[in-house]
Amino acid sequence: MKILLIDPPFYRILGFYNRYFPLGIVTIGTFLKEAGCEVVLYDTDYNENPKYMDYSLLPQFYPAYLSSFKDENHPVWKEIAETITRLCPDIIGISIWTTYAASAFHVAKLSKELAPGSSVVMGGPHAAVKADEILKICPDVDYVVRGDGEVPMLELVRQISSGRSDFSSIKGLSFRGENSIIHNPSGQTINDLELLSFPDRSLLVNESRYTAEDMGLIMSSRGCPYACSYCATHTRRVNYRPIDNVIDEIKFVKEKYGSVLFCFKDDSFTVNKKRVEQFCDRLIAEKLKICWECNTRVDLIDKNILQKMEKAGCSSIKVGIESGSERILKKMNKGITLKQIKMAAELFKESGIFWTGYFMMGIPGETVDEIYQTLNLMYEIKPDFASISVYEPFPGTEIFSEGVERDLVKLEMTLQDFYVTLPNDYYKLDTKKQVDTIAQEEFAALVKIIKNKFHMHNKNLQRIWRRAQNRVAFYVVQPKMLWSDFNKYMSWR
Repeated sequence: MKILLIDPPFYRILGFYNRYFPLGIVTIGTFLKEAGCEVVLYDTDYNENPKYMDYSLLPQFYPAYLSSFKDENHPVWKEIAETITRLCPDIIGISIWTTYAASAFHVAKLSKELAPGSSVVMGGPHAAVKADEILKICPDVDYVVRGDGEVPMLELVRQISSGRSDFSSIKGLSFRGENSIIHNPSGQTINDLELLSFPDRSLLVNESRYTAEDMGLIMSSRGCPYACSYCATHTRRVNYRPIDNVIDEIKFVKEKYGSVLFCFKDDSFTVNKKRVEQFCDRLIAEKLKICWECNTRVDLIDKNILQKMEKAGCSSIKVGIESGSERILKKMNKGITLKQIKMAAELFKESGIFWTGYFMMGIPGETVDEIYQTLNLMYEIKPDFASISVYEPFPGTEIFSEGVERDLVKLEMTLQDFYVTLPNDYYKLDTKKQVDTIAQEEFAALVKIIKNKFHMHNKNLQRIWRRAQNRVAFYVVQPKMLWSDFNKYMSWR
């Protein structure tokens, strides 16, 4: 049986730059391939000719995204239709995230129209918390995989290929029974990540289009021990790949694709500082001469670990700051204080590592004064790059539940809702009401003011020069990426 795994389009339709290959479907595809399955991976969101880089402007393009579903001649949807027809798969797996749920549903619709005998499976973050809703509202989806997808997807493929119709033994699977939707018990996470081979990037139908930087995405651990109330991740145990295994993948990707800039996708890279030190020691000893970036938290760094990371090639770190209000930080269950944030900012500055701070506004119950506290904190700590987003209610989070209680959020959406509602308004009870403590007209004006101030902070020539310096080692090995980055910079400007 031929299996086609699809990552639906979103940024590409909007004309925005989208980095890296889709790690999720590639990992699952690799697992299926090694079990003897015929697998093709299709990243429909890869954009060879992006126009835009300033992601704060994304909402302005959402109406065009919704319009694309009605345009039969839209180039992206035509390409997808032609690919499904050409490959004629027996099983089609589609990843779904809340923000681009409409796109995932549209891919499912095309799949059933163009490959009517195929079985359509959905998985991903949105599927993990909204399996019941997906099966209720979208008749084009036959199965939903919740949680880690490798094992349940393989078991499902084997059941379908053998002609069996009893799926009750597949943990983590949801499907339609004769009279109701059936949700099997949750599956177990894969604790021994060494059992998973390196993601086979060659399975991508457009493998040759990716840059060396795009191929440098690596996940060295799974899970997050923290419980931020705006995050839907529920895997509290962190499972790690052996350091030797990670080093081997870096060597493999560097040799095959020429990658020298790597991005670690771990939720919080420095949870285990001893492991990070050992990893850095290996990078230094191996003389791999790579640059790399990672995500972490302000309470998971210190002077020594940052010095070791910088020496081992770490050139960029991203951290969630979120708010300048102690009350909002507690509401988010962030587990950090303003004092820790300010101390971390000083440590980043001393280390010389380029760092990005992520901030958020529009949390239910937030006040105008607290939003300005966030702006003032950004000015005080001066991250090399500062990103501000407006809170969006994601199902499965604590703040989502609070939004329901405050009559800001609804529990479910219809299929039509996804096609006519702007993605940043999904699950809002009233799309004209973001918070219940600020009038919508005032909040809309405030969003424009705050976003503009963040943008002006980032346009500071000193910070732009810092970013360029941060990538010098990368440009030495990949000179053509200097021109690519320049074009991205001009687009962002």
